Amino acid sequence: MPRRTDIRLVFQQRLKQARALRELSQKQLGIQAGLDPFVASTRINRYELGVHEPDMATIERLAAALSVPTAYLFADDERLARMILAFDQLPASEKDRLLKAAESS
Repeated sequence: MPRRTDIRLVFQQRLKQARALRELSQKQLGIQAGLDPFVASTRINRYELGVHEPDMATIERLAAALSVPTAYLFADDERLARMILAFDQLPASEKDRLLKAAESS
């Protein structure tokens, strides 16, 4: 049976990666996601370390602040994560074409 990846660890890693990619500090990300500026840095740090887990509404705000699809934050395969980011950047017509090609394979 394949080993299951702990989705919490995946989320922590992807959150940190996306934040670094956007060159945001923990405080900047927290503020952009609507957290109180006085606790923004601490909260993001605790999310990245797994001390606390954000609720789904907060996860959606974090994804929006990072300009990534929410699914990216939970992709446990590096190729899938890259595919999610690339797919998100495509125009709708290209998404439809690629989806049709993938489904017909």
